[in-house]
Amino acid sequence: MKYKTLIIIIVIALIVIFNSLYIIDEKEKVIITQFGDPVGAKNSAGLQFKIPFIQKVHYFEKRLLEWDGDPKQIPTSDKRYIWLDTFSRWQIVDPLKFYETTRYENIAHSRLDDIISGTTRDVISGHPLLGIVRNTNRDMEFTLEYQESSYGDVVKENIKHGRRAIADSIFTLSKDKIMEYGIKLIDVRIKRLNYNDEVQTKVFDRMISEREKIAAKYRSEGQGKSSEILGRMKRELDQIESEAYETAQKIKGEADADAINIYARAYNRDPDFYEFLKTLETYEQTIDKKNTLIMTTDSDYYKFLKSTK
Repeated sequence: MKYKTLIIIIVIALIVIFNSLYIIDEKEKVIITQFGDPVGAKNSAGLQFKIPFIQKVHYFEKRLLEWDGDPKQIPTSDKRYIWLDTFSRWQIVDPLKFYETTRYENIAHSRLDDIISGTTRDVISGHPLLGIVRNTNRDMEFTLEYQESSYGDVVKENIKHGRRAIADSIFTLSKDKIMEYGIKLIDVRIKRLNYNDEVQTKVFDRMISEREKIAAKYRSEGQGKSSEILGRMKRELDQIESEAYETAQKIKGEADADAINIYARAYNRDPDFYEFLKTLETYEQTIDKKNTLIMTTDSDYYKFLKSTK
């Protein structure tokens, strides 16, 4: 019986001890509540003590947290509707106030969404589209086709603030409102900007028109260059053919002259034999079964045939 009682006492003591101890991680903050009411906050990492069963520990993130809002369609001051997507970094700096006002991170995200999205709409609606897209009035280089287009005058407008300054303005206006929830707003930035369908169609049409002009210019220049190359090639080819023909005719003339000289020398050696051979060649070319020759009997054409009788 004694041992059973001792075991029960030890178990109860362990339960009490385990419910009295808790650990705070270096990346966490803690709020202690007693019967649901906050009674203290602790930030020091390590092993801590609380009243068992009566007090409860609530952990909050000490590190920077991320809020990523949904894209919102917002009109600009020049009546252009755009989709704007923002994000921010925030931190719980007053866990007691955070617990009393929001308690959970998902509720804090809802508060951030209301405050930052509302402020973003107010700020964006007071600036033109060009000021939201660009940061500075720096000179930009454009293609000749773009400068000649009817859209080139858009870039001549000057912006007063710029995209970064607008994001800073959203941050400045939002941070004081968010401090009411024990939250410190670290930064707010514009993550993505996109045009709505109407503006996007006009932008795409403009881009297509500009690139068609550039493509037409390149095709025209390419065709001109091609004609120039083909013309030069034709001239060079005609010149090569002309020189080749001249060389061939020269070689042919020299060969004919050599042949004539050879024939002349052969003829001078034995004129009768040469005449005989040439006559036989003539017979071979003219006498066949299809042709009929009508000559007088005293024609020299058959003189070698006559002499063979």
